[in-house]
Amino acid sequence: MNEQRIVVKIGSSSLTSEHGGLNREQVRFFAEELRTLRQAGYQIVLVTSGAVAAGFRQMGYEQRPKLLHEKQAAAAVGQALLMQAYQEYLLPYGISAAQILLTRQDFASRKRGHNAYMTIEELLKLGVIPIVNENDTVSIDELKFGDNDTLSALVANLVHASQLIIVTDMDGLYTEDPRKNPHATRFDVIEQITDEIYSYAGGAGSAVGTGGMRSKLDAARIAMRGGVKAFVGRIAEPHDLMKTVQGDGRGTYFETHQHGLPVKKQWLGFHSTPLGRVVVDEGAEQALLDRGSSLLPAGVKSIHGEFHPGDVVEVTNLRGEVLGRGIVNYDHEQLSQVAGLSTPDVLKRCEVSRIEVIHRDEWVTLRSL
Repeated sequence: MNEQRIVVKIGSSSLTSEHGGLNREQVRFFAEELRTLRQAGYQIVLVTSGAVAAGFRQMGYEQRPKLLHEKQAAAAVGQALLMQAYQEYLLPYGISAAQILLTRQDFASRKRGHNAYMTIEELLKLGVIPIVNENDTVSIDELKFGDNDTLSALVANLVHASQLIIVTDMDGLYTEDPRKNPHATRFDVIEQITDEIYSYAGGAGSAVGTGGMRSKLDAARIAMRGGVKAFVGRIAEPHDLMKTVQGDGRGTYFETHQHGLPVKKQWLGFHSTPLGRVVVDEGAEQALLDRGSSLLPAGVKSIHGEFHPGDVVEVTNLRGEVLGRGIVNYDHEQLSQVAGLSTPDVLKRCEVSRIEVIHRDEWVTLRSL
């Protein structure tokens, strides 16, 4: 982890007016907050929403468009407006901004993900602030991140940031909606995101954005699994961003004691596309999760989908809960023939390069996700 590297995610509701359109005063405010961090020696990657929200008014739409091609057209206009505004307010401080547009495919491909990482590294080395957004103009609904909360967590893991700061219009996670119940209690620090914690998260709070508190919890979980601490809360007054980085922010901090995952395991866990599913028994479940063992054929109960050696598969337990992902050493037909068999019986039945169904070096646990 780079202790001086911060990923900041700003949502649509923080950048646009109530009815859409870019709020330039808000962009100016956040540019000033980013400048303060930069001058204190921090490296910043900004993940910004707001392209569709900024562009649809300019396009002549009365409300945020619903159809994909309309949203993509609005994003094309709005993205230019966003970058223009950020550049305008950062350049007077001698800070350059760079636009980086990403899609899910960029993370699914290890080569493309590495290229994005190397580009961001070079920009940070030169003192530039990379401004990341989803490439809405070419993304299709089936492959979209869904919201930039997820994108920001993936970026934080990709660049080995020390902290992810997700800016929202709520000052953290509460036991109830504080706008409806003034006695609601805020969580100041969360070390594990459980089902109970999820139960406190409601839907989206704004008609302009797409990410509610639940998506922010999802993002915090991804970040924490990659060894990155997270914060969800408000940045509304001058110097709030610096206070947040220093641990005195108005919101909820998500602490993690996990180490950052190697690049290969990041790809496996967060970016790869499983081509099949392997169901394992309780003994194999314990071996994978508690002992860090490889998965052997004896622990396999059933196989779903078609896959070949070298493909990524998802592993679930008998209750259907996802345990993790790994690179499989068998094709689906071979594994069907040897599922549940001991190692000597497997060697009699078929020829494989490795006896392990998934070697522990090519496995990542997702139980905490």
